[in-house]
Amino acid sequence: MGTDRTRGTAMQHTDTALGAGVMARLDELARASADPDGLTRLYLTPAHAAAARQVTAWMEEAGMSVRRDAAATVIGRYEAAIPGAPTLLLGSHIDTVRNAGRYDGNLGVVVAIAAVEALHRTAERLPFAIEVLAFGDEEGVRFPVTLTGSRALAGLVGPGFLEARDADGVSLAQALTEFGCDPAGVSALARDPAATLGYLEVHIEQGPVLEDAGLPVGIVTAIAGASRLVVTVEGRAGHAGTVPMTLRRDALAASAEMVLAVEAEALGTPDLVATVGQIEVPRGAVNVIPARTRFSLDLRSPSDAVRHAALARLRATWEAIAARRGVTVEAQASYDEPAAACAPGLMDALAEGVARLGLAPLRLPSGAGHDGLALAGLCPIAMLFVRCAGGLSHSPAESVTQADVDVATRLLVDVLRHLRPDSLARSSL
Repeated sequence: MGTDRTRGTAMQHTDTALGAGVMARLDELARASADPDGLTRLYLTPAHAAAARQVTAWMEEAGMSVRRDAAATVIGRYEAAIPGAPTLLLGSHIDTVRNAGRYDGNLGVVVAIAAVEALHRTAERLPFAIEVLAFGDEEGVRFPVTLTGSRALAGLVGPGFLEARDADGVSLAQALTEFGCDPAGVSALARDPAATLGYLEVHIEQGPVLEDAGLPVGIVTAIAGASRLVVTVEGRAGHAGTVPMTLRRDALAASAEMVLAVEAEALGTPDLVATVGQIEVPRGAVNVIPARTRFSLDLRSPSDAVRHAALARLRATWEAIAARRGVTVEAQASYDEPAAACAPGLMDALAEGVARLGLAPLRLPSGAGHDGLALAGLCPIAMLFVRCAGGLSHSPAESVTQADVDVATRLLVDVLRHLRPDSLARSSL
């Protein structure tokens, strides 16, 4: 398949007014940055505050009542036609990595606001309330924690969570206080699952599948679970010129074989990706046989069973390599997040909406983590991916087209209009 970005869009409308409005707002939102020459917006910083103020203004213009919770999530609420109806959550995050693109996270917030605005213009009220959420900490760049806002809504913030500190020693609790939030209130943000219909997020794909398929949008089946490890290999140092090759216990050579084993495992296992993004040789020198190395492993799959089985095989392979080469290996887990399956009812609702637009309802997993990982513990979740050029993300070169954004926005409006809480609950069982 090619990368023709127009293929599969023959039945799209030529009027892209919704997409144009979203793109203009995304350009404006990108001005809220700590970097005058790029986009950097970290959690609980002045740039985050500026973005939160702008998002608040747009939510109010769209007919929503707006508040900010104790975790600094901006929440816009659009009431249901019937009091006491359940709430559908929409949105994404407005924080970024350093030197970021302007669409990761921000697109989902602005598209959700535009969808509610479209309903408000025609005075439509639905059989459920809508809340648009602008989370402030999905990327986890400033503090060594992540998904703070969504974890709080799901009741997953533990006692020590607020003591996490940034590089300057500022605790998360202190930063929240300085931002005007009450950190003591974070633990009370947990939502009632019975009153929460689900969570639906629009997000750029951050991968090349949609572009390769020639489709503007795709339906996410699951958010991949991830395991991260730090692997330490211990060998024996020696002079580079005097130790024969057959008598060496080279930690780096052993690590190289282990890294290739990681690649082979991922290539041979469907629905698995693996990345060694860091490797170091402490006290290494050009004329010394490496005695110690450390490398990282990031292992992801939409199936926890696949991921866990692959990790077990890798551990066994590493041990065999170490024994053969006369070195030792120790693998310490630093992160483990289970996969989150998307709800069948919400996926079907998206597929029906895609079909009404005359497009193919492609389903695909998400290899990147999202706020839905936390919210899956609260309610059914779903995601709609939007094609991005080259699958590139976390970069100023991040790019989407106005036409694709228009498709995503019109699709979201259409899905909201057709969604029925009773049928969703039955089909999600």
